[in-house]
Amino acid sequence: MRKVTVIIPAYNEENRIGQTIYGLRTSSYVNEILVVDDGSRDRTASAAEEAGVRVIRLPHNSGKGNALNHGILHASGEVLAFIDADVGESSGEVDKLLCPVLAGEADVTIGVFPPPQKKGGFGWVKRLARYTVRKHTGCCLSAVLSGQRAFRKEVLGIIGPIPGGYAAEVGMTIKILREGFRIVEVPVNMSHRETGRNLKGFVHRGRQFADIFRLCIREAGAEK
Repeated sequence: MRKVTVIIPAYNEENRIGQTIYGLRTSSYVNEILVVDDGSRDRTASAAEEAGVRVIRLPHNSGKGNALNHGILHASGEVLAFIDADVGESSGEVDKLLCPVLAGEADVTIGVFPPPQKKGGFGWVKRLARYTVRKHTGCCLSAVLSGQRAFRKEVLGIIGPIPGGYAAEVGMTIKILREGFRIVEVPVNMSHRETGRNLKGFVHRGRQFADIFRLCIREAGAEK
């Protein structure tokens, strides 16, 4: 059985990181858990260490993509999974993502969450993300924004660094598909902290939209 490493990028998640680690310990396949503390201002790193996992502390908040890139450099597994720090004990669903990769049925899997429990935005970010991937690869995927993923480690070596900013998942997906790797979307019974229809939620989605839009424009320019 190939060794499996889970990388958790975390920023100010002291209240949920312990539960997320606990859920991962129920996995039948995970051998190593790495938490990359992305310059948190709370006790995220300490809480993760108290849970008994290795923590990589970054001096400043530099974004999810950069945190994942640091984690990849330190991971010893042949199969890697990315799990968001706020999914809590539902992180135990990671086995559903790992099974197709370990069985050779997929190079990459992406977790598809159940429908949200409360209203968030108006779907603009999701539609733009799907459009951007379809426009630049010809492939239609439903969960482009999902951060819950599993990979053969070679895939990450070939596609190069994960893009920074809020377009990390979209940029990563485009690179993977252009290299001809097989992506399988897998339903998972995971849940995370949802952003509502409030100022904080709209600001977050606005930044996502702007970063993905800029990525779409850059990709269009590169294809000319």
